[in-house]
Amino acid sequence: MEKIKSFTVDHLKLLPGIYESRRDMVGNTVVITYDLRITQPNMEPVMNTGEVHTIEHLGATFLRNHPDFKSKVIYFGPMGCRTGFYLILQGENDHAELLKLIQDTFRFISTFDDAIPGAAAMDCGNYLDNNLPMARWTAKKYLKSLESINLSFDY
Repeated sequence: MEKIKSFTVDHLKLLPGIYESRRDMVGNTVVITYDLRITQPNMEPVMNTGEVHTIEHLGATFLRNHPDFKSKVIYFGPMGCRTGFYLILQGENDHAELLKLIQDTFRFISTFDDAIPGAAAMDCGNYLDNNLPMARWTAKKYLKSLESINLSFDY
């Protein structure tokens, strides 16, 4: 079987940042998967499930309510390896605007101090596994790493 593109990236050299993981055509529309790499794979501890789950809830809520991007958001969710998240958007996106969107998303997470949206038994299949303080800490750490990002988004 052929390796998928994400398994051909050298994870020993991959740094936190934003990368274009793949492009797919759905009808006449391009759908782009972005790799939001939060931790350095195989070098830093992975995120625990509590903060991953909280970032997922807060990030998805923020993105799906964003006035300019909500109609483009297809998916926001964690990588199985717990080193980052995937953001899937419909259409081409200006890299500077995309960087601002991701910074705004993680700034929102880093300062959020209220009830986590969807963190109730009726709304979520694992509502007790959340960690808001660590989600905020992780978001702040990621924002710091985005200060020096290369806007090419290439691996």
